[in-house]
Amino acid sequence: MLERLFHLSESKTNVRAELFAGTVTFLTMAYIIFVQPAVLSGKMFGTPTGMDFGAVLVATCVSAAIATLIMALFANYPVALAPGMGENFLFVFSAIPAATAAGFQNGWEVALGVIFISGVLFFVLYLLGVREALIDAISPSMKNAIAVGIGLFIAFIGMQNTGLILKSQATGVTLNAKFASPDIIVFFLALFLTAVLHIRRVPGSILWGILAATVLSIVLRLVLPLCPETISGSALVKESMLMTRFELAEGKRVVSLPPSIAPTFLKMDLVHALTAPMIPLIIIFLFMDVFDTIGTLIGVGEQAGMIKDNKLVRANRALLSDATGTVVGAALGTSTVTSFIESSAGVEQGGRTGLTSLTTACFFLLALFFSPIIHMVGSYAPITAPALVSVGAMMIRNVTKVDWNDMTECLPAFLIIIGVPFCFSISDGLALGFIAYPVVKFFGGKGKEVSGLMYVLAIVLVAYFLFVRASL
Repeated sequence: MLERLFHLSESKTNVRAELFAGTVTFLTMAYIIFVQPAVLSGKMFGTPTGMDFGAVLVATCVSAAIATLIMALFANYPVALAPGMGENFLFVFSAIPAATAAGFQNGWEVALGVIFISGVLFFVLYLLGVREALIDAISPSMKNAIAVGIGLFIAFIGMQNTGLILKSQATGVTLNAKFASPDIIVFFLALFLTAVLHIRRVPGSILWGILAATVLSIVLRLVLPLCPETISGSALVKESMLMTRFELAEGKRVVSLPPSIAPTFLKMDLVHALTAPMIPLIIIFLFMDVFDTIGTLIGVGEQAGMIKDNKLVRANRALLSDATGTVVGAALGTSTVTSFIESSAGVEQGGRTGLTSLTTACFFLLALFFSPIIHMVGSYAPITAPALVSVGAMMIRNVTKVDWNDMTECLPAFLIIIGVPFCFSISDGLALGFIAYPVVKFFGGKGKEVSGLMYVLAIVLVAYFLFVRASL
């Protein structure tokens, strides 16, 4: 039955590889299960938004599972979906305050309405075929540049989340030289183990790296407090995320029933979301969702070999999964659901079909009942950060596929490559390249190589930055 549903032989894969890949994908994105409710409820910032933590947790898992199942069964893609990072912070720091400033007492409900409407518009664009045409209009160099830019981006996120890269007022970012920190020790040992296993072609190298990091973290968490006071009392240990955030499941209920979703279910306020003060937010969320999705699908699709004749196969079905996920997520009570770039970790482990996504979706549903264990693994960044860095290193090989001999191709591609990580945004990085591409082509005498859609997109993006983004 699995062969008939997912065409495993045709994709040169097998059930074992797909299950491995789905597990790896889930583990690298499991952090969203706990980050999302902490952000949307306001607990992460100490300022309650009015949204119930438990309800958002359930909405996050269920919406991710539904959208990923659609991706698996309808599009047969090894891509998982969940509420996106970036959109959730925009939801809390822009949408809710904008609704409150407009005089609406139910700010978070209006914000959910904004998400719902942006998802419906996304679905309309799907029906019109605009998004698929947009993907097909992007040149091979641009497609590969997107994969490289995203690879650098997720590697940077991994190093930043684990504490290896720190913020600096003087230079923006800087290296953390405290290599004796438990966090960095866990990160590097897991990273090197993953690399060695990959070199030796051990199946599931990233997954084994995650498991090894988990075991090492548990050992250090139990042993360090028992060490001499000079060690256990040192700043390196006391300030470590291992000691302040990593909590073992010991003494807690490992299995429990999911919280109630009632506090957020169908609570979106569509009437007030359609008022003038909220329209710009609808446009912004739509833009973010469209370009995050396009960037992720192209990046993962290129890595998985799913781009044929410069076209992403079954792109329309993949896009439908994303549109449906956002609409369902808003109805359940969470922010924009989008394709996760962490899916590339599963693809690198051999995931090639929807069976990978189906596995990930099942884990999201199981997570509702095993939240203490998932929290232990997913909330401690040094465990999953090596997977992100490893995948980033593997994705950058696409840089050789950019046409570096043609300035009209390589300059826009280069802007994407540096724009995604430097802007800390997939959508903003893509926008830089998409604006530059038709401009450079036109004035370089190669304007006919650019589709009309790319010209329109560039104009829309410029208008967006000048009149919408600048007003925020």
